Amino acid sequence: MKARGWRIAAASIGLAASAVLVVALAWLWFLHWQPDRTRYPLRGIDVSHHQGAIDWRAVAADDVAFAYLKASEGGDHRDRRFDRNRREARAAGLAVGAYHFFTWCKPGAEQALNFIAAAPPDADALPPALDLEFGGNCGRSPDGVQLRRELDTYLALVEAAYGRPVLLYVTPEFFAAHRQDLPARALWRRRIVRAPDASARWTLWQYHNRGRVQGIDGPVDLNVFGGDAAAFAQWRALRAMSP
Repeated sequence: MKARGWRIAAASIGLAASAVLVVALAWLWFLHWQPDRTRYPLRGIDVSHHQGAIDWRAVAADDVAFAYLKASEGGDHRDRRFDRNRREARAAGLAVGAYHFFTWCKPGAEQALNFIAAAPPDADALPPALDLEFGGNCGRSPDGVQLRRELDTYLALVEAAYGRPVLLYVTPEFFAAHRQDLPARALWRRRIVRAPDASARWTLWQYHNRGRVQGIDGPVDLNVFGGDAAAFAQWRALRAMSP
């Protein structure tokens, strides 16, 4: 009986060890997964003050071509590392853009003025981006009519200031709920590990939220551009249409 008990215990330990190994290997696979780089050769990151101090020269040397930096949120919040990140990322040779986190609790006009003040228009910047998502937002969720009204106000002010069409970042949940309410703009779609569905074209794809790159201590969002270097240069130079 004792021998049988030991065999059962050993088998249980072996199964537990195997399960731990499977989980570890799956996590390792997840951390290193990336889309087909021959199809999407340009990789980028998006960061905020949460990433802390960044060695941008190390980032640029680690197969990163562009970066979107959080500039502002709502009506008055400014990201405290935006100016330094922008200056150092550009010095490292990256293409750099700014984004604003849109909140339901502030008017679109107020948020637009906050973003413009935080990230003054720059001809060399990537198109300005607008982060639209439920996560981390205020408790009040607008209906489609309210959302579109505030978005249209925000976009009119920002695009007039920048002379560039705004790029809309959307999570799967937000896109499913408000796709019909969004104005026609290029999309930056979030879809972790799996490609976005083919129902709507995208310009940027955020494919990872726990990625690792040299120069950043901790996880970072990873993205790819949906084209080659020539297409990227064309998109980067795109100007807003006159009303």
